[in-house]
Amino acid sequence: MSIDTPNPSDMRISYDKDQLNESDLASNPLDQFTKWLAEAVAVGPEALIEPNAMVIAVRNDADVVSTRSVLLKGIDSRGLTFYTNYGSDKAGSIAANSQVSVTFPWYPLHRQVNVVGTATKVSREESAAYFETRPHGSKLGAIVSAQSSVIDSREILEKRMAELEAQYPEGTSVPLPDVWGGYLIEVSTIEFWQGRRSRLHDRLRFVKNGSSSDLSDVSAWKVIRLSP
Repeated sequence: MSIDTPNPSDMRISYDKDQLNESDLASNPLDQFTKWLAEAVAVGPEALIEPNAMVIAVRNDADVVSTRSVLLKGIDSRGLTFYTNYGSDKAGSIAANSQVSVTFPWYPLHRQVNVVGTATKVSREESAAYFETRPHGSKLGAIVSAQSSVIDSREILEKRMAELEAQYPEGTSVPLPDVWGGYLIEVSTIEFWQGRRSRLHDRLRFVKNGSSSDLSDVSAWKVIRLSP
């Protein structure tokens, strides 16, 4: 049975879900992001799984750019927080170049949020506090995986996981690995993108107005409209 090759150039939809006018925008980036995130969650997991998923772009010391999806785990006036293995490829890239960009692709709403900023490690205490909220298996997985390292087989992971399950049964405390923790992205720009008909999309971007990057501070940001 042959399968027809899809033609990407024929794939089109009309962006007509909503609009984004300056009068619709919250007075600060934190409130606007929180509003849109709540609306993304309200769509439901069948239409939009993991609305906190974001694609992060990093650049390593060889000037190679790479992307992958990570999960947003915190948003407050300081910026956006996510967690990972500090020995991973992306952590190595961040160590070489702390400038990052993330995109939240909320396709069912015909929306994107695009962020540019600087990533720095959060404190050990903040990482530990989040680590305690993770499911038991996820805690063990953080110990098992030397993320981005080459391994000979999946069986190596499963064997180590079984050993840790015996060492730390469900209900027991799992220590925070030394090589695991969080990053805070301090925002320099955050753009709210709303798809519109005829590709005349709405793009409203908050840009830092000075040295402060407090996402809740109205005076720290100015809003510009970009051509689509």
